[in-house]
Amino acid sequence: MVHWRKWLRILHRDIGYIATGLTVIYSISGIAVNHVQDWNPNYSITETTTMIGHIPDSIVNSNNLVKYILNKVGETGKLKNTFYPDSASVKIFVEGNTITANLKSGEVLQEKIKSRTVFRETNFLHLNAPKKLWTFVADIFAAALIFLAISGLFMIKGKKGITGRGAWLTALGILIPVVFYLIYF
Repeated sequence: MVHWRKWLRILHRDIGYIATGLTVIYSISGIAVNHVQDWNPNYSITETTTMIGHIPDSIVNSNNLVKYILNKVGETGKLKNTFYPDSASVKIFVEGNTITANLKSGEVLQEKIKSRTVFRETNFLHLNAPKKLWTFVADIFAAALIFLAISGLFMIKGKKGITGRGAWLTALGILIPVVFYLIYF
């Protein structure tokens, strides 16, 4: 006689163990991207404003202007690009820093970008940025979650299982997304 519940428990347990790491990755990223309107989950952006004083007219119209500003704010990163949005300002793009200098007032705004450890990496995987083989892994993980959900329904017999309170809890689990779908769609 086949003991299907025994095999179901074994498979549920072992697939559950394998799925643990991926579940944590997708959960951390899911929480992070759920609140993307409140913060940037991939990067922290720090803005600082400083005054570098009057910029000499002889420098304003020269090739030394960018070097002068970078020196004044103590920026030593690799210069990527510059842009003059108008005659009174310059934007300087350095690795991890965007510097906007007002050439008239000497006010400098810096926006420093730093990668958020763990969140950026989990979002990279969750949003399937790698494509290729990762898509295959993510699909297998999704199938494993379906298996875990369905097999979990039949793990326990009797009034605490799917024929008892499990039926009510399963119905509630189905009803919650249906209600939100009806409210928001």
